[in-house]
Amino acid sequence: MDMLNKIKRFKQQSDIVFKSRFLKNLNPAERYEFLQLCHRRNYKEGEYVFYRNDPGTGMYFIEKGTVELTIKVSDKQVEGEDEKEGFLLESPDSFGALSIGYDLRRRSSARCTTECTLLGFFKPDFEVLMERHPQIAVKFLQTLSNIALRQLERATSKIEELSDEYTAVKIEFEAYYEESAK
Repeated sequence: MDMLNKIKRFKQQSDIVFKSRFLKNLNPAERYEFLQLCHRRNYKEGEYVFYRNDPGTGMYFIEKGTVELTIKVSDKQVEGEDEKEGFLLESPDSFGALSIGYDLRRRSSARCTTECTLLGFFKPDFEVLMERHPQIAVKFLQTLSNIALRQLERATSKIEELSDEYTAVKIEFEAYYEESAK
């Protein structure tokens, strides 16, 4: 790799280190340690990173390129109607984070709309992070918890809007008691 490519790659990585909203509660040294555990993967335009309902095994940071997250509406193959409009993400965005802290299936498919370089951070990497840098792992889990709580709050508000407050709270309590009974 020539010097110009090394400098370009370093700049792209530093954009993730300093601009990532996901890593904002980590200081620069902690961000650097976190990113040392990430795995660089290259994807071609049109290639899928994962599909809806796949087991969640890790998260990704976009170093270069654009990724679209799409949600399949139904199993019926109606031309032009099988996926809703997606969400476009680019550097320094990240996606798939909740799969690290929670045993969840993917809620969307992730497709590269351009050639992409992604940094993957997977469950085994998190285990290494917990062993080497437990304080960074705790901050990481705090970020995951905050994301999950914001999602729960939005979903509950939407259920209230479409149904009523009682139904929304009942669903929350049922989920809580089902999980605590396991």
